[in-house]
Order: sequence, then C-alpha cells, then structure tokens
Amino acid sequence: MRTATTEASSARVHEQPGVLAPAAVTEISKNLRQLLADVFALYVKTKGFHWHITGRHFRDYHLLLDEQAEQVFGMTDEIAERARKIGGTTLHSIADIARHKRLSDQTDFVSPESMLSALATDNAQLLVSLRQSHELCDRHNDAATSSLIEVWVDQTERRVWFLAEIVRGL
Repeated sequence: MRTATTEASSARVHEQPGVLAPAAVTEISKNLRQLLADVFALYVKTKGFHWHITGRHFRDYHLLLDEQAEQVFGMTDEIAERARKIGGTTLHSIADIARHKRLSDQTDFVSPESMLSALATDNAQLLVSLRQSHELCDRHNDAATSSLIEVWVDQTERRVWFLAEIVRGL
C-alpha cells in the first residue's frame, strides 16, 4: 500500500543546477522508475525461464535466454543512475519494483513455447514503453536520456526479433 511518505520519497527531486527543469526531472524520473521496474521484472522472468526451459532445443534456448537476461540486467544500473544524475530518485526495494512494474509475472510452469512467446510479448511491450520514454525525454530536451534509450530500443528490437522468429517456427 502506498503511503503519503512513500509517494513523497519516490517523487523527491534534488535540483541539479543546469540539468533540467524541476517539472522535467519529476516527470522523467517517474518514467524511469517505471521503466526500471519493468526491466527488473523482465530480467527475473527471462532468468527464470532460462533456469526452467526444457525440450530438444534446451541448450540453444538456455544460452539465448542467459544472453538476453544479461543484456536486460545491464540496463538496470544505467536507468537508475540516469534518474539520480538528473536529480530524481529511483527504486528502493522489491516492493517498489512490484508497485511500479507494468509487465506481468509468470508464476506457473509453462511450456517452452509459452515461455518464449511470453518473453516476445514482454519485450515488445517494453519496446513500446521505451519509445514513449524517448518521446517524453525529447519533449523535455533531455538528449542524454534519449540517447541511452535509443541503445535500449535497438537491443530490445533484437530480442523481439529473435524471440518472434523462434516462436514463429514452433
């Protein structure tokens, strides 16, 4: 449950002279918190599927999902540090991740096909969020965050492509 104190602390803005207007910092850092929560959720799901994948293509899928999980996890520090760099705050706990994430959890055992399909869908949803974040940063003239997001868009497009091609062939 969100309290006024929790809400206030997650929205705290620390002015960084010459960086961005306080309203921009508030809006962008809020967006980055949601993005970071989604990325953590995607990492955990990808890694969980990496651990539980089965079947005749086990080795290929196991290695692919490990590679993708590593790439997704690599985004986390950059997202959090960018929020701090502009004067905002970021996630503080697992509960914070749960409050801010937009991607769904996968708690039941599912087939390898369902795993790969779910990851393709989640990465596609993350891609939409990344593009929306890019538009937000452009509106506030935050070129540095926009530039980081462009790299993540490219990486995410590749993950979507690989997963979609695999799912299409199943």
